[in-house]
Amino acid sequence: MAERKYVFSWDLLGDIALGRPNLGPNTRLEVYRLMQFVFRDVFERNYGTEKTDEIFYDAGKLAGDHFYKNIFAGITDFNEFVKKLQIVLKDMGIGILRIEKADLENGSFVLTVSEDLDCSGLPEMDSEICVYDEGFIAGLMESFTGKRFKVKEVDCWCTGDRTCRFTAEVVKD
Repeated sequence: MAERKYVFSWDLLGDIALGRPNLGPNTRLEVYRLMQFVFRDVFERNYGTEKTDEIFYDAGKLAGDHFYKNIFAGITDFNEFVKKLQIVLKDMGIGILRIEKADLENGSFVLTVSEDLDCSGLPEMDSEICVYDEGFIAGLMESFTGKRFKVKEVDCWCTGDRTCRFTAEVVKD
């Protein structure tokens, strides 16, 4: 296998204060969605929808893992983790997190993200589209618990719901 050019590390986010002294860390949501959906279009044309979903899920999972390690490392109490996660997601403009069901013992969760970065305000479509978010949540949950998770979006703004709802279940080996 050839040497990789971009192995992700948190350092690739850069020094925002140094690099953007006038514009700062914020940009418009349209710019983020433009990048995401153009990537998705190109990936689907080249690799098909199923492989694209796999790539987006894996990318979200990698992001969730790094997000956890760089923002939440050291938190061991579930309620403290959720509370801080809610604050960070809202402060960063990612979405408003609610936990509807949390069964720590069995590793089963239902959560919602309102005003979701990826889809809130988009037109209705035939299916849920927040595959990156599924992976992101899986990465966060796996990093916190040390167990493998499968996350699935079951309600989405794009299917007529006004919040994105996800199930998260520990993968039983």
